[in-house]
Amino acid sequence: MNALSPVPPAPVPAIEPPLALLAELTHRCPLQCPYCANPLEMERAASELDTAAWLRVLDEAAALGVLQVHFSGGEPTARKDLLELVRRAAAGGLYSNLITSGVTLDPAALAALADAGLDHVQLSFQDADATQADRIGGYRRGHARKLEVSRQIRDAGLPLTANFVVHRQNLERLPEMLALGEEIGASRIEIAHVQYYGWALVNRAALMPSRAQLERANEAVAEARERLRGRITIDYVVPDYYAARPKACMGGWARRIINITPAGLALPCHAAETLPGFQWPSVRTASLGAIWQDDPGFNRYRGTSWMPEPCRSCDQREVDWGGCRCQALAMTGDAGATDPACALSPHHFMMADAVADADAVAEGPAPALVYRRIRTAALVR
Repeated sequence: MNALSPVPPAPVPAIEPPLALLAELTHRCPLQCPYCANPLEMERAASELDTAAWLRVLDEAAALGVLQVHFSGGEPTARKDLLELVRRAAAGGLYSNLITSGVTLDPAALAALADAGLDHVQLSFQDADATQADRIGGYRRGHARKLEVSRQIRDAGLPLTANFVVHRQNLERLPEMLALGEEIGASRIEIAHVQYYGWALVNRAALMPSRAQLERANEAVAEARERLRGRITIDYVVPDYYAARPKACMGGWARRIINITPAGLALPCHAAETLPGFQWPSVRTASLGAIWQDDPGFNRYRGTSWMPEPCRSCDQREVDWGGCRCQALAMTGDAGATDPACALSPHHFMMADAVADADAVAEGPAPALVYRRIRTAALVR
């Protein structure tokens, strides 16, 4: 009898390349939004990657199979080499999106960006009311400038997404925000409730909407989606605190997006620097491909094998991918815990308590905001 041939080991599944590169070019920004997703410890200009390093990152992203690059910040137009980076992205076949406050742009700059190959602009708004928008953004006449720039973006032939971040202090004007997005000719409107990380977590008591506010917002978005169907796409991101199940944060840990900080650290999401016990790799010393495939931090919460119960046996585990690790850490002290946004989490009561607190103070004055400023960061860390 012939001996049985040894069974070859099962092949290790290949890790698909990320869909998108989030290129945080700088933390410099003329606005001071109190819900900014940047970390409390922001990078100074002197620590930013230089042009050559960013060009190499873009080349490596294209070689890895990345399809999109989102130029972000801070305010990405603060970088003098932005045109060069956009050109390199276009040369590599990357779809490029500029995420901007808009206040530093003008027709000449937009024409140059379009000529360099920029594909899309995402313009942020703080409110539909100019006075309130300028108060939230901490920038005088910022709203008026954004309205001018929205017209200039369209004149340059660039597709426009209008992004409105909503919260307790502006949510009553959501119908006006939706109307403004339509008025300025946006092809897409994003209504994004504040997500409570970084500066937003510091300001949670001042920003968390009441349940009644959220219900009215849901109705306003549903009405606008019906009215604008086939003309304008409306994306709507609700706060996790009101959810029964978590969302797949960034499409799942190290599944869809790779984030590069201004100083060159590679992260699976923009808030991952808050997680203790990780030594995040730098694109200064490692290639994007090696980081994505092999870095222990990227592999730590990738897939489902790391999950505790009840996640491990949940039929939604490959839908929400365990939710948000940074939120789990911020609320429970354990990045590996079930996301408290899930009703099955033993810590879900923390979300409910925060919502109850928001409801209890809904009719009173909001607490003072802590604005995003480098000199403020040391006071709130």
